[in-house]
Amino acid sequence: MTRIAINRRTLLGAALLAVGGMPRPAGAADASVVVAPIQQLCDALLAAMREGQGVPFEQRFNQLAPAVEKALDLETILQVSVGPIWGMLPTDQKTLLEASFRRYTVASYVNSFDKYTGQRFEVSPDLRALPNGEQEVSTRIIPRNGDPHLLDYVMRQGADGWRAVDVLLDGTISRVAVQRSDFRSLLNRGGAAALAKSLQEKTVDLSGGAS
Repeated sequence: MTRIAINRRTLLGAALLAVGGMPRPAGAADASVVVAPIQQLCDALLAAMREGQGVPFEQRFNQLAPAVEKALDLETILQVSVGPIWGMLPTDQKTLLEASFRRYTVASYVNSFDKYTGQRFEVSPDLRALPNGEQEVSTRIIPRNGDPHLLDYVMRQGADGWRAVDVLLDGTISRVAVQRSDFRSLLNRGGAAALAKSLQEKTVDLSGGAS
């Protein structure tokens, strides 16, 4: 199994129902605005891959974090993953979870994209319209040899512009769906402290002990 195949499982997990929607043309200016943060993320990932493991994990983390945070609406992703209990959590527990989730998410990308063997990224300029005004941006990771790997980003417009609220593998496998199941199980067993501890431990594993 290739490195990317393994990391797809780490990054995205198991499946959710496919997000519906019919392809439609979008105005070039609108599409470019929606696609821009994902293009910037792909560029940052490629740069991190080219640097590789010869550069310390924390340095690659700091270089990649701004692009991840610009492309992904981490606050919304976390809230949806946690579910209705989010509104009942004290402020200090929300703050702890937000910090732990941010570090875990960036570390996942740093760990998954840490080796360059001739891969390239393609970001489609065309959008796929989804319900509630969301748009889907499709990307392909194309290895030097073998089949491409597909990652789609479900984009939503907010106060900070267009950012992804979910990441889909092959159009159907949802990161949020996996997190929802895992997070709520931990919350039910041990509350916010258990979830934060789990995220922190996973981050240490992803960084090889650097975090």
